[in-house]
Amino acid sequence: KEAGARVTKTSIMLGLGETPAEIQGALEALRAHDVDVVTFGQYMRPSRKHMPVVEYISPEGFQHWQRVAESMGFRYVASGPMVRSSYRAGELYLKGMIESDKA
Repeated sequence: KEAGARVTKTSIMLGLGETPAEIQGALEALRAHDVDVVTFGQYMRPSRKHMPVVEYISPEGFQHWQRVAESMGFRYVASGPMVRSSYRAGELYLKGMIESDKA
């Protein structure tokens, strides 16, 4: 944002063996740096040459991290097994901003 970015966004892939404390710490660091948007997705092993999946995250697990991130003040959160960093980004961000403005 110091360089003039109006919105900052990042993605966290789950299922690589991360702990809840590591995810929480990452979210806290992101908020400390005023990141606006975060997405959570399931890591999927692209080939046998890549790291294996350690855990498949349940739908409830994705819902949990969405609630946590929203409660921390992220302006938009997308969380689910098929979510990727660009997951319907423009459409969903605008929808979120409209809903936020109505509140």
